[in-house]
Amino acid sequence: MGKQPVKMRAVVYALSPFQQKIMSGLWKDLPGKISHKVSENWISATLLLTPLVGTYTYVQNFKEKEKMEHRY
Repeated sequence: MGKQPVKMRAVVYALSPFQQKIMSGLWKDLPGKISHKVSENWISATLLLTPLVGTYTYVQNFKEKEKMEHRY
């Protein structure tokens, strides 16, 4: 019993130039999707952003006071 060669067929995958609307669904109605997510999760977004904005504002105010204090 010897080995017999088997013919292999190469499979080539390609995108058709007529069916390349793969990514269009992501950008379709993007402002509507964003506003829907924000309206669903506004409490979580507020609880996340309030400390960040407050800390940033405090640091900027503190740095400005330090600059003004050392100015004279």
